[in-house]
Amino acid sequence: MSTSLLTRGLSRLISPVFWSAAVLALSAGWANAQALKVEPAQEDPAPAAAQPAQQQGGIRSANIFEIAPDASTDPKYGEQTNAQRGQVQPGNNAPMWRDVGKGVTGTTSLPYLEAGNLIQPFAQYPGARLTNAGEAWRQVRNDWIIPYGGSLLLIVMVAIALFYMAKGALDVHGQPTGRVIERFTYLERSAHWLNAIAFVALAISGIVMAFGKFFLLPIIGSTLFGWLTYALKNLHNFAGPLFAVSLVIVIVTFIKDNLPAKGDLTWLLKGGGLLSGEEVPSHRFNAGEKVVFWAGVFFFGLIVVGSGVFLDKLVPSVEYTRGNMQVAHMIHASAAVLMMCLFMGHIYLGTIGMKGAYKAMKTGYVDETWAKEHHELWYDDIKAGKIPAQRSANGPTDTGQTVKV
Repeated sequence: MSTSLLTRGLSRLISPVFWSAAVLALSAGWANAQALKVEPAQEDPAPAAAQPAQQQGGIRSANIFEIAPDASTDPKYGEQTNAQRGQVQPGNNAPMWRDVGKGVTGTTSLPYLEAGNLIQPFAQYPGARLTNAGEAWRQVRNDWIIPYGGSLLLIVMVAIALFYMAKGALDVHGQPTGRVIERFTYLERSAHWLNAIAFVALAISGIVMAFGKFFLLPIIGSTLFGWLTYALKNLHNFAGPLFAVSLVIVIVTFIKDNLPAKGDLTWLLKGGGLLSGEEVPSHRFNAGEKVVFWAGVFFFGLIVVGSGVFLDKLVPSVEYTRGNMQVAHMIHASAAVLMMCLFMGHIYLGTIGMKGAYKAMKTGYVDETWAKEHHELWYDDIKAGKIPAQRSANGPTDTGQTVKV
């Protein structure tokens, strides 16, 4: 049997069909090997010389330090345009970025007024070095408004706390009579409270946005602080117009009784008697309250409102450029800090600093003893009939009802 198998195998080996199949298989394998053949990697060629500008082709990489490295020896190298620089050092866009840094206006299809200016021209704001306007604004904000403004607010707060610890709340010395005088009408109280609520909202949101990263961020973390400042920023923007309208109403309502009068200078020279403990006679509003009105409400208040309305872009026919917004912000922040310092003293005396002052704004009435001790000249005018003790219709003095003061 083995002999027959060997005979059949030899017959197939010498068969033409077998050799044809073998040749075909070898041909296919050789062709496949040629198709998968990979050339060995070549080292990167040395950088080619600068090609003529008119030559077209695909994107080519080049090392600008190896292309005309002596181009900077040209006396006019620093005056070259971007196109000229591209001839000797392709890819070197220094002239273009130099113009960008100088605030040169480029060409753009965007409709925004300053879209062609990536960097503002040079400017020197008060307290800043001569540099581009954006950097100058940053220096004023970070080197002056934030540190000195925050320090001033803290100094005023500490001074008020020390004064309260030393003197306590100011009180009347006489016994209440039970007879009341109307100090504020309903309209006056409404205007005051509306303005006060808007001011507190603006002050808290402004302090958190300006100084919050120093005392809140380390405590509550970046996520909560981010959401808080975002919410307060929107509150600030919406409370601003409310404060502006109510401020105008407050000015119109109280301006008459805040005009300078005889005795104001004496009150200021004696400090209102805060240190001596002896009240200095005054009219309906003493000289200290008049300073708060004219400096805080009228002067700083109108500046804060005007600059704030500008920052909200509510003023028509005005160019809201970066420079104008930067100036408006510096004015707004500076005036706001000074106004808050004045109002902190006013809030202190109107709440815990003077007994009866808060109830006067809450109910509108004060006892005759309070009026005589704190505003003696105003009390004398009421007793003389120059000023009515009751200015609102259907008040306690008309109906006989009692007001707790």
